[in-house]
Amino acid sequence: MIYAYLGLAYLLGATPTSYWVGRAFHGVDLREHGSGNLGATNAFRVLGWRSALPVVLIDIAKGFIPTAYFAGWAGVGFPWSLGFGIAAISGHMFSLWVGFKGGKGMATGLGVFLALAPIASGIAFVLWLALTFGTGYVSVGSIAAAAALPMLIAFTPHEGGMTLVYVATPLAVFIVWKHRANIRRLREGTENRFGKRGRNPEPRGSGADAGSEDHT
Repeated sequence: MIYAYLGLAYLLGATPTSYWVGRAFHGVDLREHGSGNLGATNAFRVLGWRSALPVVLIDIAKGFIPTAYFAGWAGVGFPWSLGFGIAAISGHMFSLWVGFKGGKGMATGLGVFLALAPIASGIAFVLWLALTFGTGYVSVGSIAAAAALPMLIAFTPHEGGMTLVYVATPLAVFIVWKHRANIRRLREGTENRFGKRGRNPEPRGSGADAGSEDHT
């Protein structure tokens, strides 16, 4: 039963929300536009905020629901709750429905840690908002929030004791590593700022979004 829930958590995380929204309401395959990634940032750039907002909320729920509820339904506790969350993040990043592509796990990861460490996650989200809108770069907010999360967890109430901190640390390192191209462009001064969508989204590899990366 536990492994069935692990599979279900992966499948829930693998739900390609932005891809389906793009296809159903805009006739757009997000893999062929903007950054080519299937996260909420690319959805915002290509589809607009009205479509991106439900995408990000659903992506957060994809991490929160398995982490908060599956362990109880399976009759187990921590660390299985964390395991269900990691399965959901893996599904979001490597969705079997769209050729094992996806986002970078930020929104789904936020859902996981909201269930296990709500105070730390809330602070990290505020940090992400402040830096994203303060600097204009989603990558700056994402990298800073991911890097700060293990320390925030260590000093705020959370489930799992130090085990959660030990797991959050390599996960944060992995997320920062996934942003290595963004870090390079920040150093070169070529990173794209968080801005408004164009009325006619250009295909991937052309225009202002060429070479950009998604962060969710």
